[in-house]
Amino acid sequence: MSKSATSLERSAKESKPIGAAIEERPLAAVVSEAAKVIAPLWPISAFIARHPWMGLEERTFADAADRLQWAHGIDLYPPMAVFRAALAKGEIDIVFLERRLQRWLDSKPLPVRRHKAERLCRALLWDEAVPNDALHSLEWADLARETAWRMAPVRTMSAHLHGMSQRLNQQIVKWCKLFYDQHAAAWALPHRELGFYTAWRRLVAADPALSKEERKRLADWPHDGEEALRQALAKLGVRHDEAAAYFEAHLLALPGWAGMVVWQSRRTGGETRGLIDYLAVRLSLEWALVAPYLPLEREDDADGDDVRLLFAAWLYWGEMTPEEWKRLSQEEQQARLAFVDRFWRIDRFHLWLEAWEDTYEARLKEAVLMRRKADESKPAEAQLLFCIDVRSEPFRRHLEAIGPFETYGCAGFFGLPIQTRALDSDDPHPSCPAIVAPQHEIRETAAPEEARPYRRRRDAFRFVGQTFKKIKQHLLAGLLLPEMSGLWLGLHTLARSAAPSWAGRAVRLAEAAAEQKPKTALSLHRHGWDESTGLPIGFTTEEQVQYVKQLLVNIGLTSSFAPLVVVCGHESETANNPYASALDCGACGGAAGALNARVFAALANLPEVRAALADEGIIIPDETVFVPAEHMTTLDELRWLDVPLLSESAEAAFRKLEQALHEASRRANAERMTKLPHVGRAPRDPVAEAQRRAVDWSEIRPEWGLAGNAAFLIGRRQLTKEVNLDGRVFLHSYDWREDPTGEALAGIIAGPATVGQWINLQYYASTAVPHYYGSGDKTIQTVTGGIGVMQGNGSDLLAGLPWQSVAASDHKLFHSPLRLLVIIEAPSHYIERLLSDNEQFRRKVQNGWLHLASIDPNNGEWVDWEGDRLASVPQC
Repeated sequence: MSKSATSLERSAKESKPIGAAIEERPLAAVVSEAAKVIAPLWPISAFIARHPWMGLEERTFADAADRLQWAHGIDLYPPMAVFRAALAKGEIDIVFLERRLQRWLDSKPLPVRRHKAERLCRALLWDEAVPNDALHSLEWADLARETAWRMAPVRTMSAHLHGMSQRLNQQIVKWCKLFYDQHAAAWALPHRELGFYTAWRRLVAADPALSKEERKRLADWPHDGEEALRQALAKLGVRHDEAAAYFEAHLLALPGWAGMVVWQSRRTGGETRGLIDYLAVRLSLEWALVAPYLPLEREDDADGDDVRLLFAAWLYWGEMTPEEWKRLSQEEQQARLAFVDRFWRIDRFHLWLEAWEDTYEARLKEAVLMRRKADESKPAEAQLLFCIDVRSEPFRRHLEAIGPFETYGCAGFFGLPIQTRALDSDDPHPSCPAIVAPQHEIRETAAPEEARPYRRRRDAFRFVGQTFKKIKQHLLAGLLLPEMSGLWLGLHTLARSAAPSWAGRAVRLAEAAAEQKPKTALSLHRHGWDESTGLPIGFTTEEQVQYVKQLLVNIGLTSSFAPLVVVCGHESETANNPYASALDCGACGGAAGALNARVFAALANLPEVRAALADEGIIIPDETVFVPAEHMTTLDELRWLDVPLLSESAEAAFRKLEQALHEASRRANAERMTKLPHVGRAPRDPVAEAQRRAVDWSEIRPEWGLAGNAAFLIGRRQLTKEVNLDGRVFLHSYDWREDPTGEALAGIIAGPATVGQWINLQYYASTAVPHYYGSGDKTIQTVTGGIGVMQGNGSDLLAGLPWQSVAASDHKLFHSPLRLLVIIEAPSHYIERLLSDNEQFRRKVQNGWLHLASIDPNNGEWVDWEGDRLASVPQC
């Protein structure tokens, strides 16, 4: 045979159509069904992790991948080159790959005898190409043309015409930028208060980007968005049973902008209404553009080249002859084609992914179960509550190794469902996870005599900034701006480029000196309601007690309190970084966790709260003081926020902790710097290098963020203390003995673990499918409308992470795209109760959107919850 070969990589299409058959269903229901393939996209100022496939979890991960790959060409798995690279680095053990293949063969109906199916699958699992002699066999080519295969997926009308989809997307991007602009444009879009479709309908007749004939077609178009959408479907010739799939294709054409529509619509309580308006504009424009070419010839069959590839696989690896194929019935032919098609496109990638995940789990299991038991004889002098964020793990580990300190992990919003309003802010920020609705508003206030000079300074700087912006946007005054500011801005640019460390620190110090924000108080006690949101301001005493108790019970800190308890929020410090909020606390809605830390510490210090907790069996000694702080993840540095009056023992612990923090910071930075590209071995001064990266405006990787995350461990710190988890594990403290009803565990799974899964799949998608779910190269991105970033000035709104956040170079990944492994330290009946009571979590496990394991604290057994074990748990 010829040595030349043709790759089969990503070549075939799925074997079954998508979208439920609909007749005269309500349009809103059809749109809602189609919208399952997209996820809401938060603005860049509050960029938080999003699970791109949250609407598809009723399907298995493999079936969702099958659907998206066949219908839209979107691959949910990394390319084979990524698996090969992981194998070469020793991250995949082929023993697990072979084991997964055998289990897969045992569980599937096979179209041929087991040994033949195994030989074919093993060849497809390892080989990349079919030799050309087999691929271009004339006999197989004739058979391929004669074989009835399957219907083609639903495609939009604009996709059938060369360049039309691109033109349609350009139109939609233009209108979305104008409508969803967050006051960044000099001129606001007229009529935007009337809604997206109405504003577009009133202005489209004057759009110079459309031809006269195209504008004329829309002259008598309906004024109601829903009616316009129905009319567009009719004129485009879309059948009722294709409508959901047709909408789905249009939403996936620009998933970023569609996600922004969902987010904005949910804020106003009308998700479907916003999507109907968006689709009405898109399909109306599509009809105006393609009308001269209608009707288009429909594609009834899949590409014959794809069928020939499947035939070639059976010929070369299945060792079949054309004569043997002709003797098969039509049903047998279809079964064999479907089998090899699905395995080649989906199942082989899934087996490689599972083997990679199995290898990681096996090594994590060995590290945890074989750990050296830590000495717990000395009582802790300080206890620190960190966010579960994977970046906290190295810092916690090094801090515990230095002195008698205990650390705990919890979600960084500290269980407070609040929105916060910073001093003099007009807009409150939801300082809790996206899956939690704020229940209270907490306001920051300052004494009038201190606030007045601060406001004068702030207003003066705002006036200068607004004036500079207006001059830039003014047609004539903008011509003078370079003459007026060129020298100073040139010197600033030169300093930031030539001496980034010095210039960056100077800018930060100047900004801090100019701001001089006064000391502020927090509205902890209930006093009225916010008029705009209807939320109560502050808490009642009962609520204060409940929130403090809930967190302490959840993390297992209900006794043996140290004199000093530090509540650590976290924040990232970077320069010139549109994705700065992606490095802040996702549990705080993409913001810093300082206010949440201050609120919780203040609540835990209230005498009335402690008295009520004592009545419920949680006795906090009078000498114990809660102190809020903030972990700066770029620098691995702990900064104090408000230090209240300390008891004598708390003061001693505070001094001891401050001395230890410097060494912990040095060690954590030394460990972290070696992982960043262009650093290599640990620098002479890792702290200085971290500080440079934080202020250098040309630095594309100030830190790795949450890249590398792979597991979420719920259990006591003793389980992992002194174990190097390499900054890859979310650590949530939990003591099953304090949770007899399982309520605390259920809360952790519903809240922090779900956020962890979102983060994990955000990184997975941005790594495995960067061209679709990532954000490309951050050096050529454009911030648009104050809401997001684009590549250039007319792309989709980028919904994922930049390539620099997941890869060390163009061809070398840093993040390993693995689905989250959730590990719970609790007896098996706790897990059975959890899976039985929580249908949503059970579905995530059952359908492969995450993996579940547990460690039985009574015998140390590691249990994997999958297959027969999962099936044996009764459902409620």
